[in-house]
Amino acid sequence: MTVKREILLLAVCSAVVTANAYYIHPIIRAVADTFAVSESQVGWVPAFNQAALALGVVLLLPLGDRVNNRILVRACLLSQVLALGVMATSPSFWLFTLASTVLGFTTVTPYLLPAYVSRRIDVTKLGYATAMLTAGVIAGVQLSRLLSGLIGEFTDWRWVYAMAAIFMAIAALALPKIMVEEKVSTAPVRYRTLILSLIDIARSHPRVIKSGLIQGLNFAMFIAMWLAISLHLTSDALGHGYDLVGYLTAFSAVGLLTTSTLGKWADRRGAEQARLVLALIQPVGLGLLLTAGENWWWLLPPIALLSVVGPLIDITGRMTGLREDPSVRTRLMALYVGMMFMGGGLGSWWGTLAYALGGWSGIVALLMILSASICFLSWQEARGGVN
Repeated sequence: MTVKREILLLAVCSAVVTANAYYIHPIIRAVADTFAVSESQVGWVPAFNQAALALGVVLLLPLGDRVNNRILVRACLLSQVLALGVMATSPSFWLFTLASTVLGFTTVTPYLLPAYVSRRIDVTKLGYATAMLTAGVIAGVQLSRLLSGLIGEFTDWRWVYAMAAIFMAIAALALPKIMVEEKVSTAPVRYRTLILSLIDIARSHPRVIKSGLIQGLNFAMFIAMWLAISLHLTSDALGHGYDLVGYLTAFSAVGLLTTSTLGKWADRRGAEQARLVLALIQPVGLGLLLTAGENWWWLLPPIALLSVVGPLIDITGRMTGLREDPSVRTRLMALYVGMMFMGGGLGSWWGTLAYALGGWSGIVALLMILSASICFLSWQEARGGVN
């Protein structure tokens, strides 16, 4: 199998695994109604999922530098199959939330793969390969919300998670066969030592940590926006179905058309300089959200713009870590992705809370604050960065 074909298949598997965290977005109101909880309470489901994912990345992903990656991937995927089965049949909100949290903790596969692939390609193609894997993640996010919206609208939302369990069972069989055998360190390293090494790695790679902070804010903005869109469109005031959220997600796939090309542009421009350009474009899209308070058609322009810009900010951030020493790339990605999903957890909480307190205007205000922070930090890094 050629490396290019392998990257494509890994991107497809990444899509399947990533999807699990985002099925909740279109059907979040249906889940709240089923378990008789409030808008702010149901926000804890994605919040705990994202926080657990951050914890799983920090505690499990470093093993990728010392443990056979195929074994680690298989164990995580089988755990996810079980968690999804519980979510599909859970009789209580807290059991559903617990299963979602376990699901998040073991969703490390898509974030193990970039470091795995970076060891198999030339560094000059790093932007392209990272963009392809990121495109798989984006596709998983978008397709999950489309399928979830359609299933939630026309059948019981529990079928969403039953379907996901089947997809994950297939991935658990296929992905370990796609990955090639790699040599791992034979040095006897204790797990505690491996985890504590993250502290020294963080201190010696401050630019990667800053990139993780930027992406944490970027991801918080993404999660908050889509949860608010779902709550807003399915509210009593607007009364749209869950399927509309899924259709808007399908429309946001426009970002996939540019990801590979812009990944190559980031290779030429340099990660820090490219990120600053993208960060300065992002507030334009957020400003357009103000026009979409009553008419969902006005969501299309900002969704299109943000679907192009947001993922590229992530790609440029990953590039700062994937160009470092191969022996620590997996742990650098653990730090980077862990910070990203901590941002996602906070974004889940902030987004549902901002919408509950301030409605659509409240969520737009939150997003603009997050975007301003991203612009400032990106400017700092571009001013002092080297490529």
